[in-house]
Amino acid sequence: MKHQIRKVLSVLLAVLLFAGVFSGCGKKDSGVVKIATKPMTEQFILSEMLAQLIEQDTGLTVEITKGIGGGTTNIHPALLKGDFDLYPEYTGTAWAFVVKREDVPDDDTLYAGLQEAYQKLGLKWTGLYGFNNTFALAVRRDVAEQYGIETYSDIAKVSPDLVFGANPDFFEKADGFPHLAEAYGMNFKSTSDIDIGLKYKALENGDIDVTNAFTTDAQLSVADITLPTDDKHLFTNYYCGTVVRMDTLEKHPELEPVLEKMNGLITDAEMASMNYQVEVENRDEKEVAKEFLTSKGLLK
Repeated sequence: MKHQIRKVLSVLLAVLLFAGVFSGCGKKDSGVVKIATKPMTEQFILSEMLAQLIEQDTGLTVEITKGIGGGTTNIHPALLKGDFDLYPEYTGTAWAFVVKREDVPDDDTLYAGLQEAYQKLGLKWTGLYGFNNTFALAVRRDVAEQYGIETYSDIAKVSPDLVFGANPDFFEKADGFPHLAEAYGMNFKSTSDIDIGLKYKALENGDIDVTNAFTTDAQLSVADITLPTDDKHLFTNYYCGTVVRMDTLEKHPELEPVLEKMNGLITDAEMASMNYQVEVENRDEKEVAKEFLTSKGLLK
């Protein structure tokens, strides 16, 4: 009797093992890729794009941890430890806080320097998405047309006639308003402290003429304003791209070609528009990401 029981158990075990082996057939991989993001709307959208492409084109499952406080300060060490596999990062941020360089070379030199430095850390940039979320000055369009403003130097020339408004932090940061005013010789008629969430409304109402901005701010997609050129190249560019662990790429070689599909895909205006859809129109970032990728022919 005991012999028969052992025989039955052996057969059952063999069946279970057989089923386990073949249940995985047809799958490219059963692994999990962990994505981290900073606490920013556009990072939430980008992580959804990455996740949707990865899950469509590979057998990998994606887990996203959104809105990690401290951004690069906390995500980068966690990436090095292997807590995450990849995340969207900005070239200017990486240059200053990871590579710890204060010089600002041209974009190609900076990116090559990032690749070299990150390789030593076991990390890789797989490319840049195309948009540049950098510092900007926003000028109400009627003011720009009235004074013929196309560059920051143009703003400086007529600054005695203009009112500049910004969030208090910008006036206090050494690399903020003091740096800008000194470099361009700006001397505004007056300056005004404005809550960061109200500055575009203040521009629209005519309370101020110029404010600080970032080139993918949500409101830029609808506001009647213009972004003059930083003609002295005072501020670092912040192109966004994917940083990934090299051992993750080695473990999942099918991953890198998928990540590269994001390269050069998104313009500043497109990113600002998607941010607006999520922040102002309260659309779900997953749906916004899906709609955009579909419009680019990347989702089946």
